[in-house]
Amino acid sequence: MVYVMRAVHAEEWPQVRQLRLDALKDPAAPVAFLESYEEASAKPDAFWQERAAAAAEGGGDRVRQFVAESPEGAWVGTVTVLVESPADDVRFGEAPAVEQGHLVGVFVRPEARGTGVTDALFRKAVAWAWSLSSPRLERVRLYVHEKNPRAAAFYRRFGFVPSGQRIPAPGDRGELELEYVLGREG
Repeated sequence: MVYVMRAVHAEEWPQVRQLRLDALKDPAAPVAFLESYEEASAKPDAFWQERAAAAAEGGGDRVRQFVAESPEGAWVGTVTVLVESPADDVRFGEAPAVEQGHLVGVFVRPEARGTGVTDALFRKAVAWAWSLSSPRLERVRLYVHEKNPRAAAFYRRFGFVPSGQRIPAPGDRGELELEYVLGREG
């Protein structure tokens, strides 16, 4: 099946909400996401409208959410790129030393896993990050929970390498999040 990789549109906030809620029901959700299904489902429509608008094509150059869409219009995967600057407030991990992208919210529905969707989403997200000229991003990073080996294996196969940075995972259970980075070539 051929999927289209594209940025979300502001008016698609109900689909943005539904895909996030579906991701939070996935068995890997407790080690893959920083919020629970209950927390996300309790958020009002205005939250989802603002979230979709900020991450949409034309919504600015600080965040972009990409989806994989089937020929029938079903959304089967997503990834979001946050632009981080040394001057920004730290959202997760440590403050960056350089302008960088941060991939978050990675999810592909089980029926689309192993079909190339994740690769295509990552290619689209990283290409967008590299396309920015102001700021020019020097690297893209992401964090993966130490108990999520399937995701870590994909990130390594895509070209991300462990940076050595480890931070406590949310939840105060003594677990770690590992930073992986992809440097800009050329």
